[in-house]
Amino acid sequence: MPHPVVVLGLPYDGSSSFQRGAAEAPPLIREALTSPAGNRWTEALIDLGAPGRLHDAGDVSIPDGPGAREKIETAVDALLDRGARPVFLGGDHSVTYPILRALGPRHPRLTVVQFDAHPDLYDVFEGDRYSHACPFARIMEEGLATRLVQLGIRTMTGHQREQASHFGVEVHEVRRWPDGLTPAIEGPVYVSFDLDGLDPAFAPGVSHQEPGGLSVRQALDVIQRLPGPIVGADVVEYNPRNDVGGVTARVAAKLVKELVARLLE
Repeated sequence: MPHPVVVLGLPYDGSSSFQRGAAEAPPLIREALTSPAGNRWTEALIDLGAPGRLHDAGDVSIPDGPGAREKIETAVDALLDRGARPVFLGGDHSVTYPILRALGPRHPRLTVVQFDAHPDLYDVFEGDRYSHACPFARIMEEGLATRLVQLGIRTMTGHQREQASHFGVEVHEVRRWPDGLTPAIEGPVYVSFDLDGLDPAFAPGVSHQEPGGLSVRQALDVIQRLPGPIVGADVVEYNPRNDVGGVTARVAAKLVKELVARLLE
C-alpha cells in the first residue's frame, strides 16, 4: 500500500503584515474536516476515512521569532524522510518558503501552482525579506522550483511585475480568467493555496480581503484538472478572527479534501 497523505499543521503568523491570527487556523480546519455536518468522501469518491489514506501528524511547535523557518524546514524534512505525501495547514504564506527548502530539492523540475490574490514576490516588505509578502521571491531566487504559475492575482504592483518578469513567473490574473483554465505542466507539482485567492464572498476569514477573486468552484475545477503528479500542497492564510460563521474553515477543509484526493492518485 502506498504511503498515506499526511496533514501537518504549521501554526505560524510571525511574518504577517497588517493582522495576525493565521497561527490559530490549523485546529479549526481540522474541526471542519471531521465535522459531522459533512463526510470524509471526496468528489472523486475517495473515502478519506478509510485506513491508510490520511494521517494527521498534529502541529509543529514553532517559535515566534528567530528559528521559525529552520524549525519548519526540519519538520518537513523529517516527514518526507518517512515517505509521506504532505498537505500543510498554515499559518501565513511565509511557511511555503521553508516547506520548499525541504521539498523542492527532492523533486527536479518542480512546478509550483500558487492560488493567491497577491503575487508575494516582494524582494523586501516592511524591512523583512521573509515576510509573507516575499516567499516566492526567495523560492525562485534559490531555485527551489523550476516554474511558478500564479492563479487569481489581482493586486500586482510595479515592483512585483518586475519581479515576475525577472523570475519568469506565469501570472494568470482574474480579470483575464478564461473558462476551463488548465495550466500545461509536465513533471511534479506543488500547490500552494492562499485563501485570499478566493473572493471574500466565499472566504471572508482572511487578513487581506481583496474583492474580485475566484469562486470556490473555479478553484476546485483547476485543482481537479491539474496535470500530476501532485507531490505536496499547503492551504494558508486562514484568519479565524475575521471568519463569519466558520464558512472559511469549511472552505479550507473542502480544499484540503480535494488536494488529498489528488495526492492519492
